[in-house]
Amino acid sequence: MKKNLLIVEDHELTRFGLKTTFEDVEYVETIYEASNAEDAIEIFKNNKIDIVIMDLGLPNMNGIEATQTIHSLNDEAKIIILTSHNDEKEVLNSLKAGANAYCSKEINLQRLVQVVQSVSEGAAWFDPSIAHIVLQATANTATEDKESNFKEYDLTAREAQILKLMTEGYSNMEIAQHLVISVNTTKAHVASILQKLEVDDRLQAAIKALKYKIV
Repeated sequence: MKKNLLIVEDHELTRFGLKTTFEDVEYVETIYEASNAEDAIEIFKNNKIDIVIMDLGLPNMNGIEATQTIHSLNDEAKIIILTSHNDEKEVLNSLKAGANAYCSKEINLQRLVQVVQSVSEGAAWFDPSIAHIVLQATANTATEDKESNFKEYDLTAREAQILKLMTEGYSNMEIAQHLVISVNTTKAHVASILQKLEVDDRLQAAIKALKYKIV
């Protein structure tokens, strides 16, 4: 099924480059554009948007605030942060606001196309350049998990296999194809993994798995 994409970027040349990149992408139906957060929110309210590519350094309302607002309007929409910033606070606040992925603007455009597709299918992804920030910060701040590394998670061999693929950014569809199982079976395993790890989503599961070397 094709997806509608909203690109939120205040630099016209960058926005044009992103639009051009995604115009011929098979999974994209309609591309919407906004140069600021306020216009982006209005477009989001008035159209069915499945995927948002969000810059952080927007005028007036910043990208983190815009992400939080859009996420509150529809938490099923996938939001990919695309920015040159890798400040620890901004990374974590973006994820807390509801972002599903965090990409550096230095990412290869064809790789970005692949990342956006994976995220649209349910994967969570963050750029390798900021992975250490996420893991270090969660180790310092997630006091509620301080004894988690001593806990027996009771994952089955298949669940451990799927969790490892989740940490590598695989979507449900990609996991199903890789393991030669159905998508519904994959979804059931993912739901079980989230329950056993006591997390709310795939991104939290991936971070926890990496942080405590669960897989």
